[in-house]
Amino acid sequence: MQAANNPLFQPFTLKSLTTANRIVMAPMTRGFSDQGLPTQAMADYYRRRAEGGVGLIVTEGTVVSRPAAKNRPGIPHIHGDALTGWKRIVDAVHAAGGKIAPQLWHVGAMPDRRTQWAAPTPFEGPSRLSKSGAELGQEMSGRDVEDTIAAFGRAATDAKAVGFDAIELHGAHGYLIDQFFWDETNQRSDRWNGPSIRERSRFAIEVVKAVRAAIGLDFPLILRLSQWKIRDYGARIAATPDEMAAWLEPLADAGVDMFHCSQRRFWEPEFEGSALNFAGWARKITGKPTITVGSIGLTTDFMSQMAGETTSATPMRDLAERLDRGEFDLVAVGRSLIADPEWPVKIAQGREHELVTFESAMTGTLR
Repeated sequence: MQAANNPLFQPFTLKSLTTANRIVMAPMTRGFSDQGLPTQAMADYYRRRAEGGVGLIVTEGTVVSRPAAKNRPGIPHIHGDALTGWKRIVDAVHAAGGKIAPQLWHVGAMPDRRTQWAAPTPFEGPSRLSKSGAELGQEMSGRDVEDTIAAFGRAATDAKAVGFDAIELHGAHGYLIDQFFWDETNQRSDRWNGPSIRERSRFAIEVVKAVRAAIGLDFPLILRLSQWKIRDYGARIAATPDEMAAWLEPLADAGVDMFHCSQRRFWEPEFEGSALNFAGWARKITGKPTITVGSIGLTTDFMSQMAGETTSATPMRDLAERLDRGEFDLVAVGRSLIADPEWPVKIAQGREHELVTFESAMTGTLR
């Protein structure tokens, strides 16, 4: 399919943001910042993806100003001295013709078992428990919760000031915002919990409201969500369309402009009786535009890759047809863009045979 007829290469507009195409660089934790400060190597990394034709880059998770917001030393901050480095990255992406949004993040009670690094204070979450009942940190006090909401608002203010084009909140994969959604990790007895997903969404709703107040009405706000969690790939917050509506509609009402719907394989249907995937259902329920993501352009999913298997490009026709039908609006590409910064332009020009194959060892460098 030639680029002129491929919906992947049509422009997209959401409020103040216009992208040249529908391709998003998915946020992927790389861990190469200098003790939280973005480096020139990171600026070059993101610039290369803009030069390669990515319409919108969503950065790796950038942590807000809370003592235990990150679980690895190389995760970048989005506050204080780090803002100078982010301004350099934003300027480099813009000079290459791209658009860029930071992903605002707090890991919650989620230590990284791949590192022995210790946070300056204990990890914090809605409760101290993991799904298995293990204690992973300390329960946030009411003041901690309020301070964290304010930290997201400050991060959004700073991100807009340094020139980012949109904001994304990380509400997926078992990290802090998601820990409040999930009844197995939200065991609180105050207003930040409750028996329904609407009640457990109160923290996320207040974060969305704080960020919306910080950035104004015309600046796009994206929320990344998932059903699955790290180390629990069968987890479900919403088992039916009605439960998904109860989850997503209040978030849309609070100010979310677009939902970034993470699933392991984008082609899998979300509910029985419909071919729609997670992003398709989110769009149908809320009327908001959505981003789909999940092993796009690859022959194996994330867990197979983590086990050391290689992945290679696959035909894009099914993805383009779903996009053309309006099931979702944008397409986020992850590991394919780690392997090949020119992935979009090669797809546009019909040069799939030139695509670089992803291998897990590539995560050890900034290519």
